[in-house]
Formats: sequence, C-alpha cells, structure tokens
Amino acid sequence: MKITRFEDIEAWKKARVLMNRTYEVMKSPAFSNDRDLQRRLRRASTSTMSNIAEGFDGGSDPEFRRFLRIAKRSATEVKSHLYVALDQGYVVQQTFNELYEMVSEVQKVIGGFIRYLRGPAKN
Repeated sequence: MKITRFEDIEAWKKARVLMNRTYEVMKSPAFSNDRDLQRRLRRASTSTMSNIAEGFDGGSDPEFRRFLRIAKRSATEVKSHLYVALDQGYVVQQTFNELYEMVSEVQKVIGGFIRYLRGPAKN
C-alpha cells in the first residue's frame, strides 16, 4: 500500500490508539488531583502522533526520520510518566502493563519505519 497521507502510516495509527487509550485512562478520578501529570501525559502521547504527521511533510526522508526519532522519544516520555502514575497509585499494574506494551509497539513500528526510510544498509 502506497502512503499518500500521514493517516496511512501504521505508526501514526498505532500512536493515535495509544493517545486515545491514554486520555481514557486519565479520566479516572485517581488522576483528578494531578493536573501536571495529566498535561505531561497528554503532551507526550499527542506529540508521538503529531511528530509522525509533521515529519510526513518534512520534504525529505532524512527530515522525516528526524521527526520519527522525536516521536519515538516522546513515546519514551509516555513510558516514564506511566511509572509516575503507577507509583502514585493512579493506575493499577494491569493498566500500566497494557499502556507500556502499547507504547513499546508504537516504538517498534516507528523504528521499523525509520529503517525502511534509511534504505538498504550501505557497506
């Protein structure tokens, strides 16, 4: 399948699912007193998705790869914030594991896309 718009990118689709699940989890009353963590999680999960989209219109594969690396780092930030949520009792271990796995999958797909855009290894 040819990618003609950022919505066709599998990594963006998975990042969107992650963002929506993160927002859903943050609606629980446990998060209500920690607006700062809510903002940070929202920004990081949204940034993951947004940087994939922004990179798509970057004009070159090297520029796109740069934005994909930023997206991957934003996903790592989501993981870090999930530890805060777990440690503070805002999420249970099962929810943490679910979201952590979702983030790992997004990172894996982004990494594969970066390798694809880099092309065959040069000797």
